Amino acid sequence: MAKNKIEPDPENSKEEDKGSNQEPAEDEVQDSQSKKSPVKLITAILFVFAILFFIWYVLSDRHVPYTDQARINGLMIPISPRVSGNLTQINVHLHSKVEPGDTLFRIDERPYLLAVQKAEASLDRAAQTVAARTASVKSSAGRLGVARAQLDRAQRNWNRVQTVQEENPGALSQADRDAAETSLSQATEQVASAEADLERSQQALGFSGEKNAQFREALKALEQAQLDLAFCYVISTVKGYIESFSIDIGHYAAVGQPLATLVSEDDTWIQADMKENNISNIKTGDLVEFSLDVRPGKIFTGKVRSIGYGISTGNTTRGDLPTISNSEGWLKDPQRFPVIISFDKEEIGVVPRYGAQVDVVIYTGDHGFLNAAGRFRIRLLSRLSYVR
Repeated sequence: MAKNKIEPDPENSKEEDKGSNQEPAEDEVQDSQSKKSPVKLITAILFVFAILFFIWYVLSDRHVPYTDQARINGLMIPISPRVSGNLTQINVHLHSKVEPGDTLFRIDERPYLLAVQKAEASLDRAAQTVAARTASVKSSAGRLGVARAQLDRAQRNWNRVQTVQEENPGALSQADRDAAETSLSQATEQVASAEADLERSQQALGFSGEKNAQFREALKALEQAQLDLAFCYVISTVKGYIESFSIDIGHYAAVGQPLATLVSEDDTWIQADMKENNISNIKTGDLVEFSLDVRPGKIFTGKVRSIGYGISTGNTTRGDLPTISNSEGWLKDPQRFPVIISFDKEEIGVVPRYGAQVDVVIYTGDHGFLNAAGRFRIRLLSRLSYVR
């Protein structure tokens, strides 16, 4: 018996093939969607983080400003002599520590010793001149007294002649009357001459004693010579360190020309160059935290002392202003102004060196999260000082 063969329906077979082909396509779509979803998630997270970072940056830039453009600064004194001469003694060297009253340099004092001796001789001569003129005044005064006495006697004699003439006109001859009159006239002229001599002597003398102009001039010349002699010793007035030193014995020291530079310890501060939008909320007395490369991992505190009111723009015509360099590029850096920060040198534990790099964070108020982020930032940067 013959078996009936069932032939497959071509349409059904096509539908089965289509069904089998659709199942893998759907799986591929699901796999691709599952692969893309982490990318979207990461992108969204990064976008949110960028927005939060931008908000934090803008707020912290105004309320908790930070800068790494800060340097330790202080007082520097050029050591310049007050008199000229060759150096005969040098008691310091480069980076020497000096105390107030220390003699740093000694200038050849022989010319100034001679000047003192000459001034002393001039003072003695002036004293003698004053004494002589004082004696001349006394002599003129004495001659004036004699002339006045003679005038008084001549006047009395003339008065007697007049009286006798009135009582007895023939008692005296004309010669007697003329002699009395001539004597009175001569005595009068002698008094006038003596008064003129006395006035001339007084004018030549001026004031007597130490008030005399010539004496005072000679005395001041002696004091100046003694002062110049004292200036042969260049003495430190403050405590500090010697820098810019490159001279030896025999060097000619000229007045006003620095021999070296004294870096003073009397006053030291931090100059932090802050952007204009940083200083809008900064006030005098605001708390500051800073780190130094010389003390990595350590955080120190300070306070805002003052904020600069101007910088050099290249066209300053009088005096000078701080010069601050800004980075140049297609996006110009905002202008910066110096903020002066005071701190306790004892807290640092080392000698603060002028020009040392400083990282600074200024807290302009109680800003919770922003202050915490600023504290974290400065401490992280302080730790990084170990490796940079």
